[in-house]
Amino acid sequence: MRKTTSAILAAAVLLIAGATTYVYVSENREGLPDGFVQGNGRIEAEQVDIAPTIAGRVARVMAAEGSLVAAGDVLVEMDTDELSAALDRAKAEVALARQAKAESEAVVVQRESELRRASHELERGRTLLAGQNISQSVFEERETVHQVAEAVLGAARARVATADSRITAAQAEVRRIEAQIEDSTLFAPMPGRVLYRLAEPGEVVGAGGPILTLLSLENVYMEVFLPAGEAGLLPIGAEARIVLDALPDFAIPAAVSFVSPEAQFTPKQVETMSEREQLVFRVRVRIPEDLVEGRIEHVKTGLRGIAVIRLAPDNAWPETLQRRIPPELFE
Repeated sequence: MRKTTSAILAAAVLLIAGATTYVYVSENREGLPDGFVQGNGRIEAEQVDIAPTIAGRVARVMAAEGSLVAAGDVLVEMDTDELSAALDRAKAEVALARQAKAESEAVVVQRESELRRASHELERGRTLLAGQNISQSVFEERETVHQVAEAVLGAARARVATADSRITAAQAEVRRIEAQIEDSTLFAPMPGRVLYRLAEPGEVVGAGGPILTLLSLENVYMEVFLPAGEAGLLPIGAEARIVLDALPDFAIPAAVSFVSPEAQFTPKQVETMSEREQLVFRVRVRIPEDLVEGRIEHVKTGLRGIAVIRLAPDNAWPETLQRRIPPELFE
């Protein structure tokens, strides 16, 4: 009997709360003066997946679901043992390539010396041939030696150029592996709240496989859907107020940051059938970042409410939409 009575009371409370919210929204909609439009929606924020650039094993995850993180905080560390070994090997390849270049440069010096000697012998042969002191065949032999010396020197210089290319390639491999090691530590790109923790230490994830999903607190907004006649009048930056069902007595300052260029059917979460049957435009109303930052610990997505948008800056806001949330409410 007690359980039945409790269930009835709970159902009654829920019905009263739902009716109160409905009456509040309806009264505000009907009492809205000219020059204002409104729609209902819920608080949302951008979601960012924290994922490695290459496949690997998760070493540490430093954030739990629901925790707040600041920009630059270390969130995940990937295992880098294999990368460290590959880096050592790449550095050894650089050293070997430099050694090969040094040896090739020594051969070039030797071949240059041989070419100078062959050039000297060729010039001397021309003088002796002019004085008929050597035969034509002996001169041609010296000429052939000179040509061979030139070719050998060219090949030695080519090997130096090849060694240079190998050094460049080996150094690029070192930089690539160093970048992978650096990317194995994943940082928070912006302040946010951890929404999902999708992998644990010891698990192997693929390249781009999300480990955490971060809810960005830099871009907190509400999306509403307005008919073309209203959406077409909205300028980007138009002033707005958001009234949450959880805080119906206060208005949160906001501004229009996006108006969809394409019409669409209203999504199912819009409350009334008449609204869902219309073609509407998606409008995003963004809460200023400094306002979010001051209450970052209390920001929660999914809270439902309404957004009221002022079409003309000269229109005075209704008194019910001028009540700001007092700071002491969150202390």
